[in-house]
Amino acid sequence: MSAHHHVQSPATTLDDDADLARWDDDGAPPAQPRSSPAAWLRVGAELGDRLVALSGRQDLLVTCRPGTRSGAPAAYFPTRGEVEFDAGLFAPLKPHDIHPRIVGDEQNYPAAWGVFVHEAAHAAHSVWTEPAGANPRVVEAALLLEESRVEGAHLITRPTDRTYLRTSTRTLIMPDIAHPTLQGIEHAAAAAALVLGRRDVGILDAGETRAVAELCERVLGADLLTSLTRIWTAAHQCADDDATTMLTHGQAWCDALDTAAPALPVPANLTDLLSGAVGVAMDSAAATDAADLAAQDAAANAIASRSSAQAKDRAQRADRRRKAAATAKSVFNTRAATVTPDGTPAPSGNPVTGTRRPTAAEKSAAARLSRALRAAAYRERTEERTTSPTPPGRLNMRAALARDAQRAAGSVPTAEPFTHTRRRNSPTPPLRVGIAVDVSGSMRAACAPVASAAWIVARAAALTDPDSLTATIAYDTHLTALTRPTHRAPERVTTFGANGSSHNLGNALDALDHGLELRRPGAGRLLVIVTDAVYTPAETAQAVTRVKQLTTAGCAVLQLTLTAKSRHLPGTTLLHLPEPSSAPVAIAAAATDAIRRTR
Repeated sequence: MSAHHHVQSPATTLDDDADLARWDDDGAPPAQPRSSPAAWLRVGAELGDRLVALSGRQDLLVTCRPGTRSGAPAAYFPTRGEVEFDAGLFAPLKPHDIHPRIVGDEQNYPAAWGVFVHEAAHAAHSVWTEPAGANPRVVEAALLLEESRVEGAHLITRPTDRTYLRTSTRTLIMPDIAHPTLQGIEHAAAAAALVLGRRDVGILDAGETRAVAELCERVLGADLLTSLTRIWTAAHQCADDDATTMLTHGQAWCDALDTAAPALPVPANLTDLLSGAVGVAMDSAAATDAADLAAQDAAANAIASRSSAQAKDRAQRADRRRKAAATAKSVFNTRAATVTPDGTPAPSGNPVTGTRRPTAAEKSAAARLSRALRAAAYRERTEERTTSPTPPGRLNMRAALARDAQRAAGSVPTAEPFTHTRRRNSPTPPLRVGIAVDVSGSMRAACAPVASAAWIVARAAALTDPDSLTATIAYDTHLTALTRPTHRAPERVTTFGANGSSHNLGNALDALDHGLELRRPGAGRLLVIVTDAVYTPAETAQAVTRVKQLTTAGCAVLQLTLTAKSRHLPGTTLLHLPEPSSAPVAIAAAATDAIRRTR
């Protein structure tokens, strides 16, 4: 086997090579390489920069050119501090396509990079040197065991390089199998060391190497294969600089082959059999790597698609927030004008008919609701108890006696006999109530009670907490603010009629949501929709989307209906009121429940 060619001990010096090179031709101009030598010099220099991270050494030189002096795809020369690399490994890439200094560029030539990682493993871990007078056959066996040992040692510090070492196995192993320097049983044993040794250090999987394992067991026999496996497994545990132990394993390898070889028949076509079995193993590893790469690409694409979808969703939400802000600004205008969904003034159709003074019953209802909201908003004071070894605080006699006992025993007193209770008032949550009133022709009967209810709720909320806000929007095709978000208690009741057509609940909810901050926690939030919900599918879908967003954010959504023909708007709590006059009571009860559930 030629596996030992990866670690070279040159017989000639650099000066000798230069002198011989002068006489390699008859004086004619030297043949020009297809690629510029300077370009490959750059690639070699950049490989040298990356070799520092791979091997942890800064004293190594990398030469990259077409062909190598050793004849191997790559080789490490310990005495020169040089790694020789065949530029043909990068084929079909040209030098200008190769930029090893850029981390990640190695993904464009994984097999070549795997060979480079293998040589880096030699540079980092092939520290031992053969002593003078060592048996060449034993050294050859030790270097054979070194192939899988250095890769296993490399994986301990750089486990992510496993993928590249797998892709390089065909380049490193197949030439040694197809053109062996060893024959017969030693050829099969070397194949086992190169392939199954890499299996045992985690480079290859057991299933991928099954064909080689079965062939080697058939050729070598189970006992000899077990002995050889034991030898290379022990070599994997050898220290990088322990030449004595490595040569001991090499001697054991030779002894095992010498003992068993005479009794083992050698198949006539052993090289073909080994080449076929190793080819199956390499193809299986390549298929596994391709499947893993496809799975990674699929996962990356899924993540990219999800990220793209999330970015698109964020952009859509931001766009909706901008539109909601614009709608709220146009609806809650100071002129109390009716506007279209895009914020432009509507030419006609303002449902507001005027204002009136509240009745005594409405004032009384607002006062009762204010008291109910205060009761719902009340929070018990929180108590925090702390102990201390000194006053102030209430003396706990048991703890005091324990402290005296600790002091008498000569130990450091840890008992804290004084207890102090600190009480704090919990803040009262404010209230946010939005009311959306359908003013299409079918809702004419609800106008008076809803106008009364809106005033009662706004008045009660303002009297309960100065930070409370309410607002009412009438909607059909257009939007009209009956009451705007304000901290002041309204003095008069706004009256309105219902003669519109079509519906625009989605934009009405956007305006109320933005104007009252119905999605923001920290307040009792309630949205009341007074409608029969006889909408088109598109109108219903827009409204349901907004309702779901509000309920998810913790805002209670109530739908009040007045007739049996009314439909239920999905996501809302439906409350059917046969008597329109009961609307104020229903809204008050819902507001009280919302403030109790404030979070």
